[in-house]
Order: sequence, then structure tokens, then C-alpha cells
Amino acid sequence: MEIAAASTVSVAPQLPRLTNAFSRKLGSVSSLSFGSLKRNDCLGNAKLRVSASSSVDVITADKISPASFLDKRETGGVLHFVKYHGLGNDFILVDNRDSSEPKITQEQAAKLCDRNFGVGADGVIFAMPGVNGTDYTMRIFNSDGSEPEICGNGVRCFARFIAELENLQGKRSCFTALWVVQVKVDMGIPILKAQDVPTKLPGNKGEAVIQAELVVDGVSWNVTCVSMGNPHCVTFGTKGGPVQPEIESCQRLVQSSSIMKCFQLELTQVKFVEVLSRSHLKMRVWERGAGATLACGTGACALVVAAVLEGRANRKCTVDLPGGPLEIEWKQEDNHIYMTGPAEAVFYGSALL
Repeated sequence: MEIAAASTVSVAPQLPRLTNAFSRKLGSVSSLSFGSLKRNDCLGNAKLRVSASSSVDVITADKISPASFLDKRETGGVLHFVKYHGLGNDFILVDNRDSSEPKITQEQAAKLCDRNFGVGADGVIFAMPGVNGTDYTMRIFNSDGSEPEICGNGVRCFARFIAELENLQGKRSCFTALWVVQVKVDMGIPILKAQDVPTKLPGNKGEAVIQAELVVDGVSWNVTCVSMGNPHCVTFGTKGGPVQPEIESCQRLVQSSSIMKCFQLELTQVKFVEVLSRSHLKMRVWERGAGATLACGTGACALVVAAVLEGRANRKCTVDLPGGPLEIEWKQEDNHIYMTGPAEAVFYGSALL
């Protein structure tokens, strides 16, 4: 059985608090609209296109009934959810469309994300009522309870979740629960101006920070700073050699006071990249609020931008992450970055709060 879907997403101006807004235009295909509503970044009116395709066997209703979970309402301190993952970057998805405030606190989210004493996840994502003419907004709490600006893998899982919710209401959608699909997302225009990333490193190529020197614990690293709505510090290695992507090295660099002082936020996302060819890159990542993760969608986008700016890669690349590959393309025609990768439902559940 072949399934295909295409959706259009647009990025709205950003507000003081993070939300991601989705709009839907029903037609021959499902259509979603995405906006990162945080601070005034240079995202403009970027358009986002989401597409999906898969070849799967039909999972019949007698095997699983999503409605039995998704149609429930929280009572007596019980939270109903669906667990999703994108290349192993896993999230707890919550139907929060009946309230403009998350159903759980940031502290409760951190407990749910605990892999020993909770459900286990890299974050909790809430599908909330739309704002400014959109149908939905998205908020996410990290596994430590903090709230990030955006999450690329989370966006793909959110799109699958919204489609599943709409299926239950009889609305047209080309996604089906528990089917692995490839979701393509237009992540907008990368932000390179140092003060907008934001980074305290001075621009060395105009206002951008490209292959600049960053000394950490006596070691000189070459770094390029890119924002996809959240800040990324991308390195292909030290001045003396290529990157060593062992996670211990990642952790030491990320937690160094030297790198913290270079970014206006408490921490940034650090990407360690190995160039396999001009169209094939390998990445390890350390994320704010989550630590070492199996995948980072915005990070994969940022590293392709950095690789192109440093003359190391083409504009269309496969990026290998610990959880699997993402296809990233930085189109010259519109300056937008397109990310393609899977989003898969894992299980439905209920948690005691």
C-alpha cells in the first residue's frame, strides 16, 4: 500500500514565549502550517513544506485502537499520551488542544522523561490550540524541564501526531498511526548574523562567525555558528586535526566555561562533524536540556549550512546520526533548508501524575 502526503507550512513572527504554530488547509492532501513563535529572529515569512511517503502493510483496528487512548480525557491525575520517535530522538506527545496552557508542569515533564522512574523520553510535546489564525501550536519541554526554542525531530513527530488526531475526527489525512513515514519539513532560512544566533563571538566573515577560532581548555577549535531558531556551534575539528566525535569529547567541550561565555544563552547545542564525502556527513551532538541524543534535526540542518560555508560539502547531503540518517538540502533558489526523515509512533499509554 503506497501512501503519500504533502503539506504546506509557514513560519510566523516570533513571540516572547516559544510555540510552534500549525495551520491546515483541507484539500486533496493534508496541509499543515508551522511557525516558530519565539524571539525576533530573521525567519521572516519562510514557507515550510511537509511531505510523507511510505510502503506498508495495513495495521487493522483489531490489533490496536488509537482512539481508546486519544479520545480519553485526563481525570484523577492520569495523563494520556502517545510515544513517538524520530531516529531515536523520542518524545511524549500530549493532546492539549482544549487548553492554552500545558497539562503538566515543567517539573512533571522532567519526571515523565526519566528513563528509570518515568516513561522515558527526550522531551514532552503538547499539541495546543492555534494562535494568530493557525490551527495548532506546539510547545515542548526538555527532559530536564527546560523549554527550547525549537526541535526539528519533534516537529516531524508533531506533524504525525496532529494527522493521527485528525484521522480520529474524520478529517482527511494521509498519515496512519504506527506507520513509518518520511516527513519533509522546510526549516526556513538559517540565521548567520552573530548577534542573532546569538553568540558573543565576533563576526569574522561579515557579520557571520565562520570557521572562527575558539580556545577551550587550551585547545583551539574551528567553529561556525548557525541558528535554526535555536543556536548551534558546529565544529569539524581542532586547528591541529579532524574532530574526534567521542561523546566524552563532546561533553567536555559543551560543559566548558569557555564555550558558555561565548553564547548569550546558558548553553548552546554543539555539533561534532566528520566529513565522509561532499554529500555525506557524520554528526555527534550534545543538546541543551537533553545531553547526548540519538538525533537532532535542527543540528543536522545547521551542520550542512556550516559545511557549505566552509567549502566542505554540497548543498544536499545525507547526515548520519547515531539514530540513523537525515536528508538535508539547503536550496540556493530560496535559501531555505529542507529536512527529510522518519517519524514513528511507538506506543500509546497513560501515566500517573
